[in-house]
Amino acid sequence: MKITEHIAAAKGKTLFSFEILPPLKGENIQSIFDGIDPLMEFKPPFIDVTYHREEYVYIEQANGFLEKRVVRKRPGTVGICAAIQNKYGIDAVPHILCGGFTKEDTENFLIDLDFLGIKNVMALRGDAVKSETYFKPEPKGNNFASDLVAQIQEMNQGQYLDTSLEKNHTTDFCVGVAGYPEKHMEAPSLDNDIKKLKSKVAAGAEYVVTQMFYDNSKFFEFVEKCRNSGITVPIIPGLKPIATKRQLTNIPHRFHVDLPEALISSINKCKTDIKVREVGVEWCTAQSKELINSGVEVLHYYSMGKSTNIHKIASSVF
Repeated sequence: MKITEHIAAAKGKTLFSFEILPPLKGENIQSIFDGIDPLMEFKPPFIDVTYHREEYVYIEQANGFLEKRVVRKRPGTVGICAAIQNKYGIDAVPHILCGGFTKEDTENFLIDLDFLGIKNVMALRGDAVKSETYFKPEPKGNNFASDLVAQIQEMNQGQYLDTSLEKNHTTDFCVGVAGYPEKHMEAPSLDNDIKKLKSKVAAGAEYVVTQMFYDNSKFFEFVEKCRNSGITVPIIPGLKPIATKRQLTNIPHRFHVDLPEALISSINKCKTDIKVREVGVEWCTAQSKELINSGVEVLHYYSMGKSTNIHKIASSVF
């Protein structure tokens, strides 16, 4: 089923979903199943699977030439999605990026997903890799998420890159995109960022999943601004419980979100990361309950493949 169909079928009941990382190269699918199994009791209608571009460095050789060497890779998004749908009988949502893909790569990726019966995709621009100061699209690739959404919708209409093809198969993907309650790091303002989001919806995005946030008022303000701008598609809040004291600096730096002073103070009082996890679970549980009371269609958790915290939260909420 499409995500929008799951939401409609729930008839106002808030759904539970979560997102996982593919394992690092050298690990197997069981590590994925171990993170999913404990959360199945909450009946997630779908699970997101991220896609990570390979990271690389250039090593100078004795002859003076530079050798490009891959140093970190998370393969298997398509295979993991197929395994999830086969094992659990629920929908998997692969992430697909502009970064690292030509338009032909994107088309082939989508053809593989269509062959597997995968009906949902999350379309993202992606971030710059470590060797780049700013994001650089691939030559002959999509520059923005709105361009990627448009390409997916063209395939939904039977339009492929090879215009000589006849009687083209029409795909039927439901496309999700990202939203940023505290604006994307590169956006000059939140209002400007919402204009970008509106362009993604105009291109064919059917739902939005937000970046994590720790102050629900920022989510509510974001939704209000989106609605006032004419965005009517479902907006799904994304949540991530804090688990270590290091995340007090890592999360704001990496994801450009603010942490409430009350949360910072509670975490700074913790002597161990065990206590930090307890605070993180309590805070995220309170967020979840308030969001459910506000009528959100889905709560989406960034599990990063670790289910213990999410299980504790879901046990209190669902």
